[in-house]
Amino acid sequence: MILDGKRILITGGTGSLGKVLVRRILSNVLGTPAKVIVFSRDEAKQHEMRVEYQNGKSVTDEVIYRNFQNVLEFRIGDVLNYDDVCSALRDVDIVANAAALKQVPTCEYFPLQAVRTNCLGPANIVRAIRENQYPIETVVGISTDKACKPINVMGMTKAIQERIFLSANVLIPGTRFLCVRYGNVLASRGSVIPLFHEQMKSGGPITITVGDMTRFLLSIEEAVDTVFAALRHGRAGDIFVPIIPSATVMNIAKALIGKRGIAIRTIGIRPGEKMHEIMISEEESYRTVRRGNYYVIQCMLPEVRTEEVSDSEAGREFSSGDHVVSLEQTEALLRKHRLMVEDLAQQRGELLR
Repeated sequence: MILDGKRILITGGTGSLGKVLVRRILSNVLGTPAKVIVFSRDEAKQHEMRVEYQNGKSVTDEVIYRNFQNVLEFRIGDVLNYDDVCSALRDVDIVANAAALKQVPTCEYFPLQAVRTNCLGPANIVRAIRENQYPIETVVGISTDKACKPINVMGMTKAIQERIFLSANVLIPGTRFLCVRYGNVLASRGSVIPLFHEQMKSGGPITITVGDMTRFLLSIEEAVDTVFAALRHGRAGDIFVPIIPSATVMNIAKALIGKRGIAIRTIGIRPGEKMHEIMISEEESYRTVRRGNYYVIQCMLPEVRTEEVSDSEAGREFSSGDHVVSLEQTEALLRKHRLMVEDLAQQRGELLR
């Protein structure tokens, strides 16, 4: 079991992915960790998460002061602060970097902030490991489809994050650096499904960008599965990409509405958005292999790449526009992942109108 006795640091651990990653790690599915450290700068979110793990009870001073004695440890800090990063990385075995500025329009309006968090943060992690010779086994960078053929600031900065981590394998051969890349996670904070749910609660209309726009259908549990697959089977310099279906934005909206009399209004593409998500470019496909339910993009650096690809197993660009499912299949997938309105209401204890 690869996580038995390991000390794991999750930057941005109070985000949508980080919270589920923590829960899954603490379920001991990959072994019993010695420590799971949630590293972030938002004390309110850390407080909420701590209370959640105390079964909803009030957090007493005693619990807070025992923070460093618990398996689940909360640590305030910022990936932009080198001293904070050094302190957090000391005595850690595995790092998952989920700290990010990820909202596309936000990054367009504040590009420098995106560069700082999405590029300089990862650079601090690499620098800390190298300069302090920390014996860290693995660093997994959480990336995005937008890093592939990027047209927006968010994707550009995430593409640089990939390069920062993957190139670190050359200068720090004792640590395995790799990445996972996937599209928008269904029902994660800031994604389209929570927005649709809120619009439906107020009677609509549901607003979509362009009806033919496509998005991969990936649940947050599948996103964590991708991280676990990389930890289990990844080699230095790999980028793991889940092989998943996609749907049009229009069909996602229709599936959620069902028989409710709620209107759909088209408002146009937001700043920096793509019509179709691309997980693997045509150029990357020539160094891509398939491992189970994942495509794995080999590192372009010859010093890092461990196997040659004679024939591309991806074959061509891997785009959401090429793997579109029907309305009925879209609804079935949303039901499978319990993302219909009634499912989310039940989870929150709400009463439907």
